Amino acid sequence: MMLPKTVVSYERPKPWMGDAPTSDALATAFHSSLLGSAAGSAALYKAAARHFLFWIEQQGIAVTTVDDAVVRRFEKHSCRCHGFSRHKPNRPTFISKVRRFVRFLEDQGLVLVPDDIDHLDTLLADFATFLVQEHYSAASIKSYRSEAAHFAAWVRVIRLRWEDVTEVHVAEYAGHNCRCPVYRKRGTLVGHHGPLRRSKGARRFLGFLRDRSVLSHVDCQGHQDDNLAAYREWLKSHCGSSPKTIQRYCAEVKHWLPELTTPSEPDASIIRRIVSHRIAEAPGSASTIAGIMRSYVRFLISRGECEPALQYAFPPIRRYRLGTLPRYMDEATVEKIIASCQTDTAVEIRDKAIILLLARLGLRAGDICQLRLTDIDWNDGHLRVSGKSRRSDRLPLPQDAGNAILDYIGRARPPINEERLFVRVQPPFRPFRSSSEIAGIVGRVFDRGAIEGVPTGAHAFRHSLATRMLRAGAGLETVGTILRHRSPAITAIYAKVDVPMLLKVAQDWPGDAS
Repeated sequence: MMLPKTVVSYERPKPWMGDAPTSDALATAFHSSLLGSAAGSAALYKAAARHFLFWIEQQGIAVTTVDDAVVRRFEKHSCRCHGFSRHKPNRPTFISKVRRFVRFLEDQGLVLVPDDIDHLDTLLADFATFLVQEHYSAASIKSYRSEAAHFAAWVRVIRLRWEDVTEVHVAEYAGHNCRCPVYRKRGTLVGHHGPLRRSKGARRFLGFLRDRSVLSHVDCQGHQDDNLAAYREWLKSHCGSSPKTIQRYCAEVKHWLPELTTPSEPDASIIRRIVSHRIAEAPGSASTIAGIMRSYVRFLISRGECEPALQYAFPPIRRYRLGTLPRYMDEATVEKIIASCQTDTAVEIRDKAIILLLARLGLRAGDICQLRLTDIDWNDGHLRVSGKSRRSDRLPLPQDAGNAILDYIGRARPPINEERLFVRVQPPFRPFRSSSEIAGIVGRVFDRGAIEGVPTGAHAFRHSLATRMLRAGAGLETVGTILRHRSPAITAIYAKVDVPMLLKVAQDWPGDAS
């Protein structure tokens, strides 16, 4: 029989006042704390406490020094304790009662624990309220609340300070062999979903504590490197980079920062070696990698940590921007994709609005993520879009795309206090994290409509719109205006797919009949 869950406390233990109690007094006090539970169950807990107290006395272990290592020793000992049943400590249910007794000792202040958070019980209750406000389902709220309590118990069991918790500890918690003093299944979770549920619950609770400023924001992999933190601030204040750019640059710098920050000053050979190695690993991102490293070297130059001439040490990266053809779909295929979008569920309604914006206006995936409710001018039929340069442009809103957005707002968009137009359809109803989620939506639309043999990704709609406009007689300047290109040279790539125009200017091959 299990005890009521209310007996478990996560509050900071109060120091024990008075003389050190005897073993019998501790066992009796523990039994008294279990009032309200079944008499037989409380007796079993008291028997486990008496057995444990007898054993630590035989081993010469003081009550004030008891920790999980002592409990594990007790669990593995070959029981010859006089007056107690043999081999009981090997049973998980029995040892869980012992750990509950250790929790009682901690709550009484007899065993000191490194708690650095006040009112943890209140925070757990606030966490459940937060999940309700975020529109989580009842099952999800119960699961996350349970995992948060379990994680709090595990943190205390291993004597860990909350400020020291890192991603390494979350992974350790996800796979630990559970003997925690909470009312759960025991042992190690088998398979993928059990540890994943544990880690998701722990991360969600840690994120809640950091958002409430109970814990400081730290890097998920541990404490952030000082150079990387300074570089992040330099990108934000000196370069005016967007959060996504800062995230991308810092993620790349992490790959080779240990090699660059050697005891000696970085030189050209080190830079060339790092760039060559990273380009070999990701050849499609050669120019981006070189640009990020050049940015970091300029940061070091601004701090006086390397020679200014070092920014010219980078190997040249050749880019053949006009060497490939844009991937596009013909008009019939685009219309087939739009016609395949159903509007029976909230997901389908949202996805159809996104597909129409991609197809009719050639928006980038990032433009879709950044769209806000206030960007739509319903009176004039215009849409305000902020491109990669964060420059706002006004585009005409087509009728079918506007109808799809209205249908999404009226039938599918959850009633939440969020400025972004498109949000996830499952709680928590948050905006898309990155443009890659738009590409995932396009892929799922193709799967639902059984669309095959077409270019994948959201950008294919942008290429298709430009190609269709050129073949319909629009000039490159008009296409560049709709696509919001900063330079006519960017739009010039689409001239290669205008086959009728190329046939007019193409000359016969020497030696062939005209």
